[in-house]
Amino acid sequence: MDFIQTLKIALRALRTNKMRSFLTMLGIIIGIAAVIAMMAVGSGASFVISQQIASIGSNIILVLPGSTTSGGLRSGSGGAQTLTSDDAKAIMTECPSVAYAAGNVRTSGQIVNGNMNWSSTIMGGPPELFEIREWAVVSGRPITREDDNGAIKVCLLGQTVAENLFGSADPVGSIIRIKKIPFTVIGILDRKGQSPQGQDQDDAVFVPLRTAQRNLVRSQRTGIVGSIIVKAQSEELISKAEGEIQALLNQRHRITGGKEADFSTRNLSEILAVAEQSAKAMSLLLGAVASISLIVGGIGIMNIMLVSVTERTREIGIRMAIGAKKNDILLQFMTEAVLLTMLGGLIGIALGAGGATAVSRLLEWPTMISLQSISIAFIFSATVGIFFGFYPAKKAAGLNPIDALRYE
Repeated sequence: MDFIQTLKIALRALRTNKMRSFLTMLGIIIGIAAVIAMMAVGSGASFVISQQIASIGSNIILVLPGSTTSGGLRSGSGGAQTLTSDDAKAIMTECPSVAYAAGNVRTSGQIVNGNMNWSSTIMGGPPELFEIREWAVVSGRPITREDDNGAIKVCLLGQTVAENLFGSADPVGSIIRIKKIPFTVIGILDRKGQSPQGQDQDDAVFVPLRTAQRNLVRSQRTGIVGSIIVKAQSEELISKAEGEIQALLNQRHRITGGKEADFSTRNLSEILAVAEQSAKAMSLLLGAVASISLIVGGIGIMNIMLVSVTERTREIGIRMAIGAKKNDILLQFMTEAVLLTMLGGLIGIALGAGGATAVSRLLEWPTMISLQSISIAFIFSATVGIFFGFYPAKKAAGLNPIDALRYE
């Protein structure tokens, strides 16, 4: 018996009991739809985290000041003013594994344009800060070394600030007030979106570092920075760069003899990579949980196929009597089982894709349906048919023709 003939017989057998065939497929349909939808949700979350990681920059190391002790009470990391602009310059010039280093200060305040005002984060940083963050200027010009050396009162606006202060108008060349001090807008930064912590990175104004130190941030010492952000030469050199930074700052800050360091370093790329890995693991976990329903559906197929073998015992006996071999009977029932699961798989893929799209639109949750997840789901559905259909098919092929013909 050729395969085409076997397929026709299998389709005819399924059409004979349409309702039972559909109910048998239902477990597979639900299982495949759940797998597709859950993997789409997980992949969407991984994609968002990847985008957020990319928005921060690559190969990043963060140097934070140490803590202070007052009255026996210790502040947290960053409580002391122990890092300076000179530390940042030394890191960039004396650490071979470092590409860029930029000290920066952060504050917040009211920004005013005419009768419009907006409260936002104000960042002071040198030109290297934008190289490290891989943050382009889409309109106007960037902050230059001359702006920083001269403490010029110029600024770059994030997209959120520009939209709230100027609407659709071009702000380049306009005068705004930051903490009541006039600044000239020289450019608009490209949109970055949310950070991994959920903060709007575009809700910020950037000014030259020395301008911020002299006019916007008060500190007890000259040249103090809130943190230093460092970009390593490559991903492979991040750990080496971190070691070089620690050794250099220990030397510059005279940290010897077991004395506690007045700074700390954080490998930001490593931390964010862990977050991305967690999202991928969650995606796989969701898919694995959803795939349990496929096993339940497979058991249902085995049960129905066993019933089918019992109902068609005389038919099996007649086929054997007129020359059908055991392999023909085995192939016949295997084909029916695989056909059931593959049809259920196709319907499940369509429902899963539709469900993922509905979740994305109704809940505004990012979802991504990949060709890989569809292929895996389809192959898995066929595998379920082969695995759970084999025993009933083998039982049918092993029937004695004489006993089968006598069966009532």
